[in-house]
Amino acid sequence: TCPPPFFLAFKMDIDHSCDFSESDVEHEDIPPDPALQEICGSEVNTEFSKDKSEVTTVSTMTSFEKVSQGINHVEGGWAKMINADDTEVTARYKKKYLKDEHCQHMVMETASVMEHCNQCKDAEDCFPDLKDEEGVQEMEYEPSARIISMLRDPNKVKRTATSLSWHPLDYHKLAVAYSCLEFQRAPKNMSFDSYIWNIEICNKPEMTLKPISPLVCLEYNHKDTHILIGGSYNGQIGYWDTRSGSQPVQMSATEHSHKDPVYKVIWLQTKIGTETFSASTDGQVLFWDIRNMNEPTKRLVLDPSKKGNRENALGAVSMEFENSMVRAKFLVGTEQGLVVSCNRKLETTDDPIVCMYSGHHGPIYALQRNPFFPKNFLTVADWTARIWSEDIKESSIISSKYHMTYLLDGCWSPVRPSVFFTVKMDGTLDVWDILFKQKDPILNLKVCDEALYSIRVRDKDSLVCCGSQLGTVRLLKMSPDLCTLQKNEKALVSEMFERETKREKILEGQYRERHQMKQSSSVEDEGGKDDMEELLACTEREFFETVEAEKKKIKDEEKERRSGMFCFQD
Repeated sequence: TCPPPFFLAFKMDIDHSCDFSESDVEHEDIPPDPALQEICGSEVNTEFSKDKSEVTTVSTMTSFEKVSQGINHVEGGWAKMINADDTEVTARYKKKYLKDEHCQHMVMETASVMEHCNQCKDAEDCFPDLKDEEGVQEMEYEPSARIISMLRDPNKVKRTATSLSWHPLDYHKLAVAYSCLEFQRAPKNMSFDSYIWNIEICNKPEMTLKPISPLVCLEYNHKDTHILIGGSYNGQIGYWDTRSGSQPVQMSATEHSHKDPVYKVIWLQTKIGTETFSASTDGQVLFWDIRNMNEPTKRLVLDPSKKGNRENALGAVSMEFENSMVRAKFLVGTEQGLVVSCNRKLETTDDPIVCMYSGHHGPIYALQRNPFFPKNFLTVADWTARIWSEDIKESSIISSKYHMTYLLDGCWSPVRPSVFFTVKMDGTLDVWDILFKQKDPILNLKVCDEALYSIRVRDKDSLVCCGSQLGTVRLLKMSPDLCTLQKNEKALVSEMFERETKREKILEGQYRERHQMKQSSSVEDEGGKDDMEELLACTEREFFETVEAEKKKIKDEEKERRSGMFCFQD
């Protein structure tokens, strides 16, 4: 029999106690029976020792049938005067004992210890005595993640969750933009609504945003958290104030808006907090002030020739601007696989396009600077994820392996400089730690069966949300080692970035030298070719001159011979 459940949680003083007595123990070696061994087909060798009774050698080949069976726990260990079969008596005894102050104190003390052990995942916190010589617990790096909640598109006709934005202050609110990105394949009766969710209430959105056209991107304003800016599929820009309802406060005029879907909008961290800019596949970056959205305040055409020709412009798919950086530069990821570095202050420069970074083979769906090292940025495109340095234009400093499926989005961890996340078309989430592995992810998690189009990490911790093709947003909780800054991690990542940047600079210099040598050798080859042609022409000319001279000499000799014959006849 087992004691009742509440007996297991704490120690109780009862009248009935267990008596233990000493007795002599006999030790005996029992060899296996050969007859039984032939029948069972097994071999079991058991050896006992007076110091320690333990099984030293066990090997078995016996086949068995596995059966799952529950265990019936029966109450027991009652006081001597209590009849365990009488439910009323036992109930009164439980009630009386639980009211005792000593019992309550023991329950609270034991519960706090159990809660601490349950929530504690770090061996150093649970077992502070188990440390190495330097006082740091050596732990195995075992990253993990689990899905804790799902936010489903409430409409019957499902759309893709194309953009996610966490509330800057209220970490329970998440804005999700829904749209269909397949050109001219939007289903009939498709809703244009996007939603603001409270992740603690998953069955119904907290607020509905009703745009004129489906929203492709959506961002909270960090200055005024009641305001959101959104870019529509038809190219218009609009903003909402949650205090004013579901309808947009203002929308940009169609004739002054983008001509293609708006894939990215970014707020500028100004004193007023009303300035923003947008990027679209029509090859333009437009700057706006939400106080007057009739037309943009500035316009930049992503023309590589820097002539402002929209016919030659590169289509923008992603964009990144780090407000903490002193330099007024921002990055644009294009459909052609190029990253364009642009100058935000168009009125003070004649050269808005600073430089370009090449290396991808398809549209750059994600572009983000490292929050700890802004000079290094992450790009996600085609089948790879790459990390770049601003000083290297020709190639990335770190690149993942080529995957079998397309990568559709990615972002850095806000708490660890070496960790970033990517999502793929096959519905998997990859977690990367460049200090541990550079070519392969440290964690690969199958989130769903449909494609994952968007991902965003909450700033205060590593709660990750992933938006799928069918409009379902899944919330994943990362393990503590993925959301806790490790010892010397910043210094190690900084050293890695500097080392890889130097290596790429050396390789870039060698490539340029070889390229110059090839050009010089080609020039020499062209010069040698010209000399050879001139030599051949000169030789040919001398040959024909010699032939003509011989012909003339023969003619003169013939003429002299004939004139001599005429004189002899006379």
